[in-house]
Amino acid sequence: MAGILFVGRRDLCRSPAAQAVFEDLLRIRNLDADVTVDSAGVVGDHLGEPPCEAMRREGERRGLEMEHLRARQVTPEDVHRFDYIFAMDREVLRDLLGMAPPEPRAHIELFLAYAPELGEDVPDPYHAPGLAASALDIIEEGAMALLTYLLQQEICP
Repeated sequence: MAGILFVGRRDLCRSPAAQAVFEDLLRIRNLDADVTVDSAGVVGDHLGEPPCEAMRREGERRGLEMEHLRARQVTPEDVHRFDYIFAMDREVLRDLLGMAPPEPRAHIELFLAYAPELGEDVPDPYHAPGLAASALDIIEEGAMALLTYLLQQEICP
């Protein structure tokens, strides 16, 4: 079973949206029993809170379920518990690599590594709620590219 962790700054907007989108993609393909999905933030100032309102509203408009998600902070154990850790932007990636041990079990990289045509960073709607729709567009495309990769390499080699 593969384990995937999506990490944003606070686990309030992009990372829980990525978790919800990826869970939905897996469920549609009956692969949800094969992959563990979670999200976290590198900053823990909103622990236990639901995803931001703008992202929840945009997700609901698209049929995504986010009500069960709550913000948590990434832990040192996560680099051993998950196979893949995906940072939503380069700053988060830098923070993750800085806290990881020399040889983590998890492969740590940018979320958009498998969809380079979308750029490197997913826009953060935390301070700009108007970015929620475009951020979720990017997350949906990036998640599909990631799933395609996993189907070729990990889940169904």
